[in-house]
Amino acid sequence: MHHPWTAHVVTPHPAAPAPTAGARPATLLRGEFTARATVRSARLLVTALGVYEMEINGTVAGDHVLAPGWTSYRHRHRYQTFDVTTLVREGRNAWGAHLADGWYRGLLGFNGGTRDIYGERTGLLAELHIDYADGSTEVVTTDDGWRWSPGPILATGLYEGEEYDARQERDGFTRPGFDDSAWQPVAVLDFDTAVLFPADSPPVRRVEHIAPVAVTTSPTGRTILDFGQNLVGRLRVRVRGEAGHTLTLRHAEVLEDGELCTRPLRHATATDRYVLSGDPAGEEWEPRFTFHGFRYAEVGNWPGRLDPADVTAVVLHSDLRRTGWFSCSDDSLDRLHENVVWGMRGNFVDVPTDCPQRDERLGWTGDVQVFAPTAAFLYDVRGFLRSWLRDLAADQGDDERRVPPVFSPDIPVITPVPIPPGNPPMAGWCDAAVIVPWVLYERYGDTEVLREQYPSMRGWVDAVDGLAGPARIWGEGFQFGDWLDPSAPADDPGRAMTSSALVATAYFARSARLLARTAEVLDEATDARRYHALADSVRDAFRDRFHSGGGRLTEQTQTAYALALSFRLLEDPAERAGAGRHLAGLVAGRGHRIGTGFLGTPLVCDALTDTGHVDAAYRLLMQRSCPSWLYQVGMGATTVWERWDSMLPDGSVNPGEMTSFNHYALGAVADWIHRTVAGLAPAEPGYRRLLVRPRPGGGLTWARAGHDTPFGRAECGWSREGGTLHVDLLVPPQVTALVDLPGTEPVEAGPGRHSFRVPYPAPTR
Repeated sequence: MHHPWTAHVVTPHPAAPAPTAGARPATLLRGEFTARATVRSARLLVTALGVYEMEINGTVAGDHVLAPGWTSYRHRHRYQTFDVTTLVREGRNAWGAHLADGWYRGLLGFNGGTRDIYGERTGLLAELHIDYADGSTEVVTTDDGWRWSPGPILATGLYEGEEYDARQERDGFTRPGFDDSAWQPVAVLDFDTAVLFPADSPPVRRVEHIAPVAVTTSPTGRTILDFGQNLVGRLRVRVRGEAGHTLTLRHAEVLEDGELCTRPLRHATATDRYVLSGDPAGEEWEPRFTFHGFRYAEVGNWPGRLDPADVTAVVLHSDLRRTGWFSCSDDSLDRLHENVVWGMRGNFVDVPTDCPQRDERLGWTGDVQVFAPTAAFLYDVRGFLRSWLRDLAADQGDDERRVPPVFSPDIPVITPVPIPPGNPPMAGWCDAAVIVPWVLYERYGDTEVLREQYPSMRGWVDAVDGLAGPARIWGEGFQFGDWLDPSAPADDPGRAMTSSALVATAYFARSARLLARTAEVLDEATDARRYHALADSVRDAFRDRFHSGGGRLTEQTQTAYALALSFRLLEDPAERAGAGRHLAGLVAGRGHRIGTGFLGTPLVCDALTDTGHVDAAYRLLMQRSCPSWLYQVGMGATTVWERWDSMLPDGSVNPGEMTSFNHYALGAVADWIHRTVAGLAPAEPGYRRLLVRPRPGGGLTWARAGHDTPFGRAECGWSREGGTLHVDLLVPPQVTALVDLPGTEPVEAGPGRHSFRVPYPAPTR
């Protein structure tokens, strides 16, 4: 139900200075009110055109960071509700906020970016609902009686960083009696509150603090802190020095030739500056409205001798509940899995971004499409991804063809690659509109997400049906395709070994099939028949165009076979067996090195496993030469890279424009690791039934995984001792498991703990 807002959006007036270049300042706003009796309870409802941090009587309300977060503001604008009973007292009170551009008005996008995407003015909207002990109630609101002032944040931007002058602090500005006579009155903005909705996704919070593991001096004499982990957040410093002394903090993911390597950040300057107030007791500071992706921080102009204990990295991300774990006997594979986890943490900052460090940080659909199964195992992403899907559907509604954008929230950008104008349909990316809801249904048993997203799902498939026409083949012209496969040159990330037409048609078949299954779940019988027939027709067209018989495809690439097999575009057992042999041969022919990009990588190990080549899948997984997952680990990666060779074997950074060291797309292999290496998977939506099917290999002597399903904890672990495979299983209440162990007939297991012992030869590499 829509909340009946009585508050007004207040904004600095006359408008605070808004430079055309560089980050803009944050402002302070305040008001006072009187609570007329003993307060029984108080709730704060608040949002901003921009980002805010709210205070009542000198205390910050809540612990959210970068609130209200980023949504498709024109369609859906989030507000937060805080219990502030302990902050409001009888008598005179004050409340106020720090207010900055954030995603609403700040710089976003490539090639210099765009400002003022959602509006030219920042603003604050807040209501305080007070219940008194005598049974009466009162609502206090932001209104034209509020006042504003410049504050200590001289400039702040998501890409640029933050500049803070502690000498400009307005101590006590949210305490009653503060002298605001020199402050200016606010203006009231027209704002349609119909777009407001209560927060439906976990907020961004400070979730961890990390100390530096090393301090080095670069060849040019600069002081560099190494935090040992590529993370997302910002620094907190404790410092003592003279008033006016300026401390500079620069951030980067990697070093090159011993210096901070900022080239991959492109136009993101990622630099914070702090001007000391000169407090003899020392001062502590953390930026308020920015974040960076970094492992290394260059500290410039530190007053006196730097004690590493005085600098801490504050990790930020959406505060999701951890639900999945994996470990095994190989430290490198464990590190790879940990890299996947850290990559997800750094890119789930209110929206599922592609990367957290450079001038991008957009909600790319293709990345989350391939990663959603992994994400749903590792963390509870039900609310997070449902909120994002609502934005995607809202943005899709702006396109008369019902084509989803390639990133959501959708913004105008000048891209570094030649994307066609408008909202071009992109296979594998726009398919997120169908695939991500289906993943949430599979992993959480959530039929409501299918029901809510069904018009969006159907809109995309119908759009592709129109594009493909009776031939059912599409994808000619520019497509992202199998983005950044190992053959892609540094200056052309989309030049892939697999044709865009093959990739696009395969995804057309996949989305049509999932839409048909969705229609079945929702009892849309007519649609189910229609879309199953469409999926059959596209499958047949794919075979006619790309299959030359005997399981051999016209394009001899790992991705082509991975798509054909995983999407079941080849269904005849003999053809599937032949395709599996061809795929295994291609993998062996590359020395068991990866040959896939963003779209082929999540599928290639499954395609090998499903056709009886699990050993080839393991050799691909455990490969340590470039390109491979463990090559990155061997090069010191602590997150998953955008390119297989973001860092070249000689330690230099890939010269390409697309060279992030924190992208999760290629980490989608973790889903196969959970399901096949550890052997833990859903057999029915929501884990109502488990599929326990470990397939040991790769020289591993043990592996285990645990996952908090909607019914409770499920666990599967195996170890090999001599010629025996030991499997231990925990099945949650109300759940049954199909246990399919190598060399045995599958059996059923009910809730509780179970142990199995079966003969098994030594794992092979």
